[in-house]
Amino acid sequence: MPSDPARPDPAGQGGRILVVGDVITDVVAMLAGPLASGSDTAAEIRFTGGGQAANTAAWLAAQGVPVTLVAAVGDDAAGRDRVAELIAAGVDCAVARIAGCPTGTVIVLAAGDERTMITERGANLRLTPEHVEQALAGAPEATHLHLSGYVLLDPGSRPAGLHALALARQQGLTTSVDAASAAPLRAARAAAFLSWVRGVDVLLVNTDEAAVLAGGLDPVAQGRALAASARRVVVKQGAAGATWVDRQPTIVAIPARRVAVTDVTGAGDAFAAGLLTAWLAGAPPHAALERATRLGAAAVSQVGARPSD
Repeated sequence: MPSDPARPDPAGQGGRILVVGDVITDVVAMLAGPLASGSDTAAEIRFTGGGQAANTAAWLAAQGVPVTLVAAVGDDAAGRDRVAELIAAGVDCAVARIAGCPTGTVIVLAAGDERTMITERGANLRLTPEHVEQALAGAPEATHLHLSGYVLLDPGSRPAGLHALALARQQGLTTSVDAASAAPLRAARAAAFLSWVRGVDVLLVNTDEAAVLAGGLDPVAQGRALAASARRVVVKQGAAGATWVDRQPTIVAIPARRVAVTDVTGAGDAFAAGLLTAWLAGAPPHAALERATRLGAAAVSQVGARPSD
């Protein structure tokens, strides 16, 4: 690994990114208007591959980055379909098949730039430290580990997430964590989550997650507060752009790209993939944020959370 922690080895020069987290079937309902509670609401409904980790892995592969997904699915048709999609997208899959447990499913209600998710985690809760160890052993060329915060936020999969971060540090990999979602963060409590991610190289949070973890401050103040736990913090602000704060101290803020929003599902996952691709190749913060916002804009311009064909 490089001596300068701000410039890790380029992923495109033999390095591999391990993405640890969830695989999901997304049932995306693009609502034609406001949800009519207790009645009918017209919608365009699609079944697509999803899951924060799987989405990020797919966006990394679309950029030509060698990537391995470490996850769990049920031993069912949905699990087989989700893994086949990822392999076709160029993702190496270290995915365990769990008998007697369904592949995770999320119902996504999408309207404009808002989304509501109804989640059955399924086999994702059965990811184990042993799965992570086997995947790391099978990818000796890996230089970075990216962890979906969902793994940490549920007690069933938390040991696997903590083990993944510990093993990555022991083996000299750089690490990043996406905080995942505000409601489960709130349930897990901010202090606990920040103790689990202490020392990671990059922590990604959106504005809601930042508010849970650092209070209702401005993004720079939130980043400074969270940099006590992570070496670098990126606050994703949606249409307002993104802010990078690290311990140097460096503060960089850029605006979002102006695009027509079709579906925001997976935008943060695409953003993470763009950021990591640039940063791991040695790009400075501004360039890394530019790459991240470009992929995020591509994601919101289409239906579904994965790169379009």
